[in-house]
Amino acid sequence: MPKLSIIVPVYNERDQVASVIDMLIQTPCPIEREWIFIDDGSSDGTVEILETCSTKYGFRLLKNQKNSGKGHSIIHGIREATGDFILIQDADFEYDPEDIPVLLEPLLQNRADVVYGSRFKKSAFQVHRTWHYFVNKLLTVLSNMMSGIYLTDMETCYKVFRADLIKSMNLKSQRFGIEIELTAYIAKIRTRIFEIPISYFPRTQLQGKKINWRDGVAALVHLVRFNYLIKKEQAFSVVPKPYRSGLIKPPSAERNAPL
Repeated sequence: MPKLSIIVPVYNERDQVASVIDMLIQTPCPIEREWIFIDDGSSDGTVEILETCSTKYGFRLLKNQKNSGKGHSIIHGIREATGDFILIQDADFEYDPEDIPVLLEPLLQNRADVVYGSRFKKSAFQVHRTWHYFVNKLLTVLSNMMSGIYLTDMETCYKVFRADLIKSMNLKSQRFGIEIELTAYIAKIRTRIFEIPISYFPRTQLQGKKINWRDGVAALVHLVRFNYLIKKEQAFSVVPKPYRSGLIKPPSAERNAPL
């Protein structure tokens, strides 16, 4: 049975982190899960709540000595992950873990190597925050032009990777540039990419949202850096054999296998 490693970076989420963890743990999943929570130097009592929940649920808890950013925490979690697939999950209620089984399906059927959950791929009941909506759309368009991969939501948190693929990346981004870096790197090699609609319930900065306008400006630099200035040989330690150019993957016998 394959295993999914779910990496959850956490920073100063005292008011809701216990409720988020309860929701995540109780959501069903078609395969075994490994939960890896990373406290990113929280200073509001979040780490004590994580320690209590870790004892209750038995998940792995990693701790950064100081606040180093979402990207730093994700890279830390990737190094420690032992699953066949790796998914990134925010420690809030913006993303619905009920969508995870649908995101896993193309991977379990061996039809994809990476699956993105798109907040913009279908009409939905939720209303997006205007500034974040237009910034996300702009960054996605620019990423599409530079990477050559057409996506509707490059900045989405919900990305699922085959572990051998993401573990082979030499990731460097310490903050929110990790989303751009991941997309730029998969564009440099041969990968099968799916994009699937997901639910999304945006929160404001007053509700604890961490990203700000400075990250939007930095994203423009990241787009150029990771798409044009970082070569494939720098982006990967060793490109695993299935993702090397020129190799043809045969149709999978598992394609129509039940989940």
